Amino acid sequence: MEKTYDPRNIEQARYREWEEKGYFAPASLSGAPYCIMIPPPNVTGSLHMGHAFQDTIMDALIRFKRMQGKDTLWQPGSDHAGIATQMVVERQLNAEGKTRHDLGREAFVKRIWEWKEESGGTIQGQLRRMGASVDWSRERFTMDEGLSRAVREVFVRLFDEGLIYRGKRLVNWDPVLHTALSDLEVESEEENGHLWHFRYPLSDGSGHVSVATTRPETMLGDTAVAVHPEDERYQSLIGKTIRLPITGREIPIVADDYVDPEFGSGCVKITPAHDFNDYAIGERHGLTMINVMDADARIISADTAREPTPTDDDRVQAETETLKEIPAELQGLDRKAARQAVVDRLESEGLLEKIDDHKLMVPRGDRSNEIVEPWLTDQWFVRTEPLAGPAIKAVEDGRIRFVPSNWDRTYFEWMRNIQDWCISRQLWWGHRIPAWYDEAGNVYVGRDEDEVREKYQLDDSIKLAQDEDVLDTWFSSALWPFSTLGWPDETPELKHFYPTNVLVTGFDIIFFWVARMIMMGLKFMDEVPFHEVYVHGLIRDSEGQKMSKSKGNVLDPIDLVDGIELDALVEKRTAGLMQPKKQKRIEKATRKEFPDGIPAFGTDALRFTFAALATTGRDIRFDLGRIEGYRNFCNKLWNAARYVVMNTEGEDTGLEGEVELSLPDRWILSRLERTVNEVTTRLDEYRLDLAAKALYEFTWNEYCDWYLELSKPVLQSENSSDAARRGTRRTLVQVLETLLRPMHPVMPFISEEIWQRVAPLAGAEGETIMYAPWPTPAGHADSAIESEMDWLQGFILGVRRIRGEMDISPNKPLDVLLANSSERDRTRLENHHHLLSNLARLETVTVLEADSNPPESATALLGEMEILVPMAGLIDKEAELARLEKELAKIRKGLEQAERKLANEKFVSNAPAEVVDKERGKAEEMRAALERLDAKREKIAAL
Repeated sequence: MEKTYDPRNIEQARYREWEEKGYFAPASLSGAPYCIMIPPPNVTGSLHMGHAFQDTIMDALIRFKRMQGKDTLWQPGSDHAGIATQMVVERQLNAEGKTRHDLGREAFVKRIWEWKEESGGTIQGQLRRMGASVDWSRERFTMDEGLSRAVREVFVRLFDEGLIYRGKRLVNWDPVLHTALSDLEVESEEENGHLWHFRYPLSDGSGHVSVATTRPETMLGDTAVAVHPEDERYQSLIGKTIRLPITGREIPIVADDYVDPEFGSGCVKITPAHDFNDYAIGERHGLTMINVMDADARIISADTAREPTPTDDDRVQAETETLKEIPAELQGLDRKAARQAVVDRLESEGLLEKIDDHKLMVPRGDRSNEIVEPWLTDQWFVRTEPLAGPAIKAVEDGRIRFVPSNWDRTYFEWMRNIQDWCISRQLWWGHRIPAWYDEAGNVYVGRDEDEVREKYQLDDSIKLAQDEDVLDTWFSSALWPFSTLGWPDETPELKHFYPTNVLVTGFDIIFFWVARMIMMGLKFMDEVPFHEVYVHGLIRDSEGQKMSKSKGNVLDPIDLVDGIELDALVEKRTAGLMQPKKQKRIEKATRKEFPDGIPAFGTDALRFTFAALATTGRDIRFDLGRIEGYRNFCNKLWNAARYVVMNTEGEDTGLEGEVELSLPDRWILSRLERTVNEVTTRLDEYRLDLAAKALYEFTWNEYCDWYLELSKPVLQSENSSDAARRGTRRTLVQVLETLLRPMHPVMPFISEEIWQRVAPLAGAEGETIMYAPWPTPAGHADSAIESEMDWLQGFILGVRRIRGEMDISPNKPLDVLLANSSERDRTRLENHHHLLSNLARLETVTVLEADSNPPESATALLGEMEILVPMAGLIDKEAELARLEKELAKIRKGLEQAERKLANEKFVSNAPAEVVDKERGKAEEMRAALERLDAKREKIAAL
């Protein structure tokens, strides 16, 4: 084996070998199935930390079950990502001085396919770098013909059952991209704004009501004013009307529980066509819905009003009526200009009371970063309530289990308050809606135009035009668990692997994706799509902040694997940021955080870090200290393997013939069995963090730090029998080979590399560790042996502690006295004297009589027994006390300076927070050092 572990020499070559030999594909379609569907990443994307974390969890589960003999399928694929992909290609066209309209729909879609073939595979290469054992031969794309066929089938069936309809509803409208957005495509963050207070005159001239609003421009579409039904201030006004300023339209005052009496004046304007809460109030009170904006989020005008079309003539007619009320000077203004114009107009009419500063949540499109407009428009919807009932029941009766279980409450909350799902998007890239219109505006739905004509008995003289819209990407991804397996055909794969076993996902898409897969799976397969939903937390930076490009705290998992130089990292983090100030801030922070760039940690160290972080919490903090520690763990394992190979290769490893097992041999076998049992249990419970913890502690502390050291006296002593040496060699290789198997799901590369060298020495067979059997109990667990070893370790640690406290060289042989020893202590001493002498570096061990008067000694306790190391000749007591006093004085002085600084209010208030925190940390370290040295001084003084 190479002297040092270098993952760069191993990982990519090993992965190519695995893939070329077809190890990732299901072994058959007859064994016990185990299937996981990968949440399909966007074809435009690259692997981010959340992906890498999630994929590590799934790969660990798949490798675990594969080794347990299951017929495993980890289904890979990607999502066509309608908006994101269309934007990428549109930007390319814009750089050429063109728009998609210059190409036309057919040519533009062809251009996107070309881009997808050339550039859309980035994430697949990154998945390979992360060691993902997905079955690449079955890779799917949500726009593949097979999946497109499934989408059309589902749409037609739902429409024919009355579960899909076209209607006018309020949607999230992106005025830049000109499409409706799902809630997941909208990011809301708190921003500074204002709260305007206006007077709305009562129609009878008896006074006015004061309303507070954050959006003055939408008042042109107000159709009511609302108060809380129990607000005593407004009881006499409920049912009356006000005359809406500017338009002069009369609107009612209604009572509704939604109104917060504490907000503003307790009297709010209701604009059902431009606010989701107002829309709900409007529906409850039968209010008119008046849309005062066009698709660009400008106030409607005669110039933007369009001729009626078969699909939106009602909206155009309503716009025409509304135009009559809006002054010409407001028509065509964008939202910002219209806001100021409305405020100025009301102020000039004496209707502006005051303006307050106000923080509010502002929704922006995650792609365009433009403020999203709630907009009343004609869209296609899924009637979700009939689908939600069975999906709720499936979780209630345990057919689907959430892990952790508390997430079912979130699921129930969403599902029991579900709204109809807007599934249409005003894009060209995506699954085009299988609906056609005749010239009279009648709609016909079918799998294709020929089916439409046959289904509705339409002859060729009737001209049909297909709907221009495409389907929401969540519609096609909702079918992922069965469409990828060949549905609507009854394929062998569908029969074998559906329902799948577990879905691994973040909590942020429980409703958007998980719930919809459950609804669609139950509807079209009459069975749940998966039995368990493992909900993991979200990866954040070391400060708990969300990783984002704008914050400059994004870590690329592949950079952690391969390393990246500082300048390249800075360039990567600042690329695409338009604001020079932000670029400089991020560059400065990056250079401070990574002065030497990021070193190459390797895939296994990163994967082990992710596994160790996979707790049941919502937020997971990632810092480089953890991954650095696990890179050292890889090195530790590698060095241990080198020791084992060097001491067993070409030697008799005891696979045949008589062997003699020492206490350490039997102890490590016992501890291995308990560790494997713990890892198995924890992986079954989705507690990868506890599985990783068990593997780490056994490997580092028990196998490497203790057993390998304890093996040396047996292998190196002339007094050891051949049977004892064979027993230790056999234990060395068999424990390592067995340990590599439960380690493989989390650390696939290093475990495979070492296993290939160690397996023949241990008598293990097979081409790859991937198909080596998962370890099962062999009856080695022995509490009595472990208790015996605890005593031995306690003795050695006690002597080592004395050496450390008294600054005695670890190489200096010591004379040890034992007081208050029991018969069991003396028996153990006799049985293990050679091990104690070697590992504790003992010259002599003397058992004292009960009435002995021992000399001045340093003491350690082991149960009731005292381990005494006489100090005579080991240290100069007076000189050591003088040295300690000098060191204590130096630390006290440093502590006084730090405490004076921290007591200085100006320093604490004005210095950067990290400087103050650093000073506090130094003070704490000095206090701890004083305590340690004081205790040491007292011990020496007592000698």
